[in-house]
Amino acid sequence: MHHLELSEQEIIRRQSLNELRNLGIEPYPAALYEVNAYSTDIKEEFNDEEKRPVSIAGRIMNRRIMGKASFIELQDSKGRIQVYITRDDICPGEDKELYNTVFKKLLDIGDFIGITGFVFRTQMGEISVHAESLTVLAKSLKPLPVVKMKDGVAYDKFNDPELRYRQRYVDLVVNDEVKDIFIKRTRIFNAMREFINKFGYLEVDTPVLQSIPGGAAARPFITHHNALDIDLYLRIANELYLKRLIVGGFEGVYEFSRDFRNEGMDRTHNPEFTVMEIYVSYKDYKWMMEFTEQMLEQIATKVLGTTKTTIGDREIDFKAPYPRVTMIDAIKEHTGMDITGMDEAQLREVCRKLNIEVDETMGKGKLIDEIFGEKCEGNYIQPTFIIDYPIEMSPLCKRHRANPELTERFELMVNGKELANAYSELNDPIDQRERFEEQLRLSEKGDDEAMFIDQDFLRALEYGMPPTSGMGIGMDRLTMLLTGQTTIQEVLLFPQMRPEKKTKKDSTSKYVETGIPEAWVAVLQKAGYNEVKSLTDVNPNKLHQEICGLNKKFKMELNNPSVEDVKSWVENAKKNESLNAQ
Repeated sequence: MHHLELSEQEIIRRQSLNELRNLGIEPYPAALYEVNAYSTDIKEEFNDEEKRPVSIAGRIMNRRIMGKASFIELQDSKGRIQVYITRDDICPGEDKELYNTVFKKLLDIGDFIGITGFVFRTQMGEISVHAESLTVLAKSLKPLPVVKMKDGVAYDKFNDPELRYRQRYVDLVVNDEVKDIFIKRTRIFNAMREFINKFGYLEVDTPVLQSIPGGAAARPFITHHNALDIDLYLRIANELYLKRLIVGGFEGVYEFSRDFRNEGMDRTHNPEFTVMEIYVSYKDYKWMMEFTEQMLEQIATKVLGTTKTTIGDREIDFKAPYPRVTMIDAIKEHTGMDITGMDEAQLREVCRKLNIEVDETMGKGKLIDEIFGEKCEGNYIQPTFIIDYPIEMSPLCKRHRANPELTERFELMVNGKELANAYSELNDPIDQRERFEEQLRLSEKGDDEAMFIDQDFLRALEYGMPPTSGMGIGMDRLTMLLTGQTTIQEVLLFPQMRPEKKTKKDSTSKYVETGIPEAWVAVLQKAGYNEVKSLTDVNPNKLHQEICGLNKKFKMELNNPSVEDVKSWVENAKKNESLNAQ
């Protein structure tokens, strides 16, 4: 990285880095640093009668230097604590350089340090650590965003979503509430594991790279395996592999699955997401509804201490049980249309009347899905099971025991979105083959989300799969609900982003062709002239002042060009631009 590509702060910090090394202090030491206490624990366990020795480490987040004594705010993995540092305590001998030079001049906000000392309460009543030694652990070369407060109002907050998601590492450091979201996310996963493990079901791993992207209707990502010379797909679901394990004799299996779908991105969709899928033999979808609502009630209680959560101005209660509404009744209630027994043409007419956009690739299942998604889904704010889906919507689901036109399926709707999806699983291999073949016909019509035929899965079913119920739950959406977030990006540590925009710059050779010495190219670009054509409409006298000023400010020690030299650069740039335009 060229010196001039750095900000003034970055240059100063690199100079401090070199000065630390000149003093014999390694800014990035390799040795273990023993930590035996954390900020929040120190405060919770404080005892005025005890002079507790501690060894802590973290980032400097604030400091007040007052001559021979100073205060800093240290941030560790759990929170922040004040540290009191005096010159004579950390420099007990004659040499005071560690305080006077290293601490006061060469350390910056964002640097990692280690402190040993003892806990005490200041005259202002704040529990703090009195430092007896200071160790440099890592030098921060980029300044952290510093929030400025005035009259209770925060300025310069690091709150631009584009920057926060792209630089999550900075977001976690400066926005305390963000770390809490991801701590809760982990607790949600742990609470779900704890609930399922009580039943004795087995957590497993299944392939991410699959020869056939099965288990859902979605557009896959395609990659290529060089050694086998075959195309593979990133999994869109792990359903078919988990069912193979039920065929193999496991009573219940589950997996936290990282899935990938090559589809649109919005506030509730990311191309990479996490689903927990579970399959249990000898159960049906009615049992799975009770299992799901009990599980969610317990998770909410463990993570939040209550079954209630708040999203915007909505309070959502995960207290079981949840209402059950058939899909046909939901559509009838919210559109006035009874779609019972309708064929594809009749469903298209319903969509036309309801002003729902459809295309020729859509079969009955997709048309019904569009009607429900457009007109019904958003109305279900409190947890509600939508049950008994038309058979065309569920190619992997068992026919309803009372109505062969329907399937034994439910989706759990919360806050107007699907949270979980479950079936009484189809275990009839002949019926399953016919459903797959119907999906193939949809694919031939142009539906790029239709399912592939998985011949090995069909073979597995032919060996016999017991009655089974399966359920998948979106972990990212569940985390959104239990942390009060309205966008999926807030609950993913590193959400997918568009490529970062970079300033277009001409090559050095293009400047040199214009008669500009190579040494001055970086100076011109620092001044904002990133392309040669940007010099064509500049005042040469002004440009001369700018670049000579930068040469002095950044101590480049270049021989300043004359005004006449700069005029010739501008004239040559104009000639080149004129030639390029011809």
